[in-house]
Amino acid sequence: MSRPMLLLGQAVGHTRWVVLIAVIAVLLVSLSLFVLGAIEAGTAVWQAWAITLRDGHPPDLSAHFLEIVGVMLEAVVFFLIGAGLFSLFISPLNLAVALGVETLNDLEERVIGVVVSVLAVTFLEHFVRWEKPLETLQFGGALSLTVIALVLFQRYSHRAKEDQKAHMPDTQARSRKEMFEESKESHVIHPDEVSGQSTQHQD
Repeated sequence: MSRPMLLLGQAVGHTRWVVLIAVIAVLLVSLSLFVLGAIEAGTAVWQAWAITLRDGHPPDLSAHFLEIVGVMLEAVVFFLIGAGLFSLFISPLNLAVALGVETLNDLEERVIGVVVSVLAVTFLEHFVRWEKPLETLQFGGALSLTVIALVLFQRYSHRAKEDQKAHMPDTQARSRKEMFEESKESHVIHPDEVSGQSTQHQD
């Protein structure tokens, strides 16, 4: 590779640091949701005890608490995205690896898993309120279609990831090591990668 192209590759590779802007923004959103959720939870618990001691068990108590759980799960979604992007683009984190986020596909799977939980809590909140049965049923049907689509996408993404690992098991790990530990932005193609791609086309 010529020196100008090598320098251009280095420059393009270093643009990954721009992701740090998104990481900081997303983590700030996550922190805000956690703090607001904690304040809302404390307020809700205090009011629930006050109302219960004075008038008895409030009818919408469970629904209100489920709403707070939904806020916390939304905060988890933003946290996973922030930590995952940092680990993938800036520097690997043991936290992200422990959560199973080593590739962009992993991050998608984890986020989809939490989103499904958010949708389930949201439906449960509407179900507990049970104000308009027909609308609740329609809402549940719409959420079911959304969950099915997300799960099918998750399975397809997982299958594609496993197929990639089967044909090129060490390429991604070697690239991450060169980028993060050796500060190499350009990727050198090895013969085994070419043979692995040829085998994939033959299959």
